[in-house]
Amino acid sequence: MSNQNTESNRFSGLSFSFRIARRYLFSKKSHNAINIISGISAAGVAIGTMALVCVLSVFNGFESLISNMFSSFDPDLKITLTHGKTFDVNSKEFNELRKLKSVAVFTEIIEENALLRFKDKQMPATIKGVDKNFVKMTRIDSIMYDGKFQLFDGAFQRAVPGIGVAGTLGLGAHFIDPLYIYAPKRSSKINLVRPENSFNQVGAFVSGIFSVKQLQYDDHYVLVSIDLARDLFEYEKTKVSSVELKLAKGTNQSDVQKEIQTLIGEKFQLKNRYEQQVSFFKIMKIEKWITYLILCFILLIASFNIIGSLSMLIIDKKADIYTLKNLGADNLLIKRIFLFEGWMISGVGALVGIALGAVLCLLQQYFGLLKLGTGYVVDAYPVVTNLLDLLLVFGTVILMGFLAAYYPVRYIRPKDNLNE
Repeated sequence: MSNQNTESNRFSGLSFSFRIARRYLFSKKSHNAINIISGISAAGVAIGTMALVCVLSVFNGFESLISNMFSSFDPDLKITLTHGKTFDVNSKEFNELRKLKSVAVFTEIIEENALLRFKDKQMPATIKGVDKNFVKMTRIDSIMYDGKFQLFDGAFQRAVPGIGVAGTLGLGAHFIDPLYIYAPKRSSKINLVRPENSFNQVGAFVSGIFSVKQLQYDDHYVLVSIDLARDLFEYEKTKVSSVELKLAKGTNQSDVQKEIQTLIGEKFQLKNRYEQQVSFFKIMKIEKWITYLILCFILLIASFNIIGSLSMLIIDKKADIYTLKNLGADNLLIKRIFLFEGWMISGVGALVGIALGAVLCLLQQYFGLLKLGTGYVVDAYPVVTNLLDLLLVFGTVILMGFLAAYYPVRYIRPKDNLNE
């Protein structure tokens, strides 16, 4: 029974402290300087919170935009050797892999470095030989900058370079001059007398040019048929450097990835789309959280206003504190009043800032208020508002508000007539 009374008294004390603090903050009868300072403190927290929401949403937008670009070229899952370069795709494991219902498209890939020559211009590049399933696996048609995606027209071998490669060599779709590709011969030694005889040479006419808007692809890759790549690099018909997979709709990628990894064994690496570009996405994450920390520091400075407003409020309300003390309020109850006051200032600022930030992000998403200018992938800054980010921002602001409120309250001294 005594425990119940203690809990009831504690709850009553909290409720009483909250009502007094709310009155101090929202009372319509008080229009003095302290109320104005409290309003300014809440406004500063709101502006900092709004900025934090907007910046995190912009980073999410760029990450989503770039992820969509990669999805036009990268597979859902990619299999490579852990050690080595090529492997036999007609093994028992891969024959079983082809039969999995969760795998919609199975694509054989040969990827090697080679030398390109077009007229009097030369450059190194990465040759990616793909089979006929490559069109089904990727959205290559959606990233064609010029011409069309065609690797064999029934008579001639075709090539599809990235826009950066095309710009360096001066290529265009349907040029009558072929693009020549050179690779060292694997079956013979280097001929020092006639070095040109040490290379395999194939020619292909350019049918189109793709643009992923990513330099690592646009400036380095040339797509050719897998048959041309095998002839150029002297690979057997069952040898590949990687296998790329597209998963069936409705499948759980994480579960399928574990299943396939168990099937093919530890000698193979199986990477999802994020893991294929892990360095790039890690850099974006680092940039995002560094920016978050910088804005948190600015928000912390804005929260210092709460310390000033609470300190002035404690001084201003000495008479009220003395009255409450005479009515039986203890030191803890009085401290709670001012703690709640500080928490409400930061809480109101956080809620208003999150609301304003979310509204601005929605306006940017649907109307593109802030433009990037010409020459960019998109016209306006992309934004994606994430619920977890909103919760993180709210928690950060509340924590800072707690620390800012606790600092002046803990220094309420007995000389303020708060102790017996």
